[in-house]
Amino acid sequence: MELLYFILAAYGLTQILVYSDMPLLKRMRPRKEAYGGYGKVFHCPMCMGFHVGWFLMLLSPFTELFSFDVSVINFFLLGWLSSGTSYVLNMLFGDEGFQTVNKKMELFNHDHQLLDPEVEASTSQIM
Repeated sequence: MELLYFILAAYGLTQILVYSDMPLLKRMRPRKEAYGGYGKVFHCPMCMGFHVGWFLMLLSPFTELFSFDVSVINFFLLGWLSSGTSYVLNMLFGDEGFQTVNKKMELFNHDHQLLDPEVEASTSQIM
């Protein structure tokens, strides 16, 4: 049960940090081009999920939801777990609920485009 609490807390915090429209967080979140391109970390649920994972490990001694030893091994394991689950949950759930959209089909839908037609065309030719 502790692992489930950890995963849900990591996913929730990652979503807030990456996608929140709260004015304070929007001002603190750097642009993608900032820090020589490392600002992308603040816009990527997989990247931010890793950092949320080790941060939650450090908070572990102060909560009753989950208790993990603070160690180098747990730093990486919980970071990887948080990164992976945050990414998967982000792909499964969106603002409108469970995402069952075939993203390839939406390439040609001009109302809601998910894929870049230029990138898609160039990668299709390679394959």
